[in-house]
Amino acid sequence: MSALKADDPRIQAIQSSIRVVPDFPKPGIMFQDITTLLLDPKVFRDTIDLFVERYKSKNISVVAGIEARGFIFGPPIALAIGAKFVPLRKPKKLPGEVFRQEYDLEYGSDCLEMHVGAVASSERALVVDDLIATGGTLCAAMKLLECAGAEVVECACVIEIPALKGRERLNGKPVYVLVDSQ
Repeated sequence: MSALKADDPRIQAIQSSIRVVPDFPKPGIMFQDITTLLLDPKVFRDTIDLFVERYKSKNISVVAGIEARGFIFGPPIALAIGAKFVPLRKPKKLPGEVFRQEYDLEYGSDCLEMHVGAVASSERALVVDDLIATGGTLCAAMKLLECAGAEVVECACVIEIPALKGRERLNGKPVYVLVDSQ
């Protein structure tokens, strides 16, 4: 956490509002549950505000939210900065033609899809999710956007699990994170 963020009382409130659930979804995983953050309207607003403050002047035209928790944070950020929201979904959830990207997770593998035509080659994109663990989901999201010709400006996450070294998989792409895992 940067010194500037460490001095911001909103960060401490966000950190303390996240519940850690041991052994979910399988033994050995310490699940970072943001649903408890959503129960406090002030903390939820502060979370969105911190992202908006960072991105409002970065000329971002697309906020791409990763299913499912990126759908919680992405749309209010997109509205506040004047960008469109593009959902990155699990397989077979989007009608029509899609780009598809498979990836590995901390506890398995998965796939993301995005509508063909949702993003233009001249657009600047922000990828939003609740956390970065191994980095596989963010990598897949960036590949989808780049496949469509967009420039991925940054990835934004509420939480990072530094021990899993997800940043190392992002090939130098910047990631903005509000809190480290507890």
